[in-house]
Amino acid sequence: MDIKLVRENKKKYIDLLLLADESEIMVDKYLERGDMYVLDDNGVKAECVVTKEDEGIYELKNLAVSPEFHRKGYGKTLVEYAFSHYQDCKQMLVGTGDVPSTLGFYKKCGFIESHRVKNFFVDNYDHLIFEDGKQLVDMVYLKRER
Repeated sequence: MDIKLVRENKKKYIDLLLLADESEIMVDKYLERGDMYVLDDNGVKAECVVTKEDEGIYELKNLAVSPEFHRKGYGKTLVEYAFSHYQDCKQMLVGTGDVPSTLGFYKKCGFIESHRVKNFFVDNYDHLIFEDGKQLVDMVYLKRER
């Protein structure tokens, strides 16, 4: 298993990116300013994009695992890598939909709820978004601190 920094041609992984954020317009807002990592284990299984938001504050903007490789530890491996890779990271944020499975995953990775952005998914996407059969409305931010 190898985690690699992607410096060029990040859009090569657009299909994987769109699993976590289904709007290419939204992905474009953070992709170039973020660090992209792919997890390769006999082929790319997962990816993440991390942005620096302030001194000591990073945000996990996108984390996606190919569906056939869910629940195999790839997502958690990338979260742990991102959190440990940035030595000056005092706080890692992640924003996600209010879905029990996703929130449960991040809580197992050591995140706790920080705050919510009301109507984020309604105000920022041109279509309704559903995950696990539930319409996403508010963005739930979680944080992990060192």
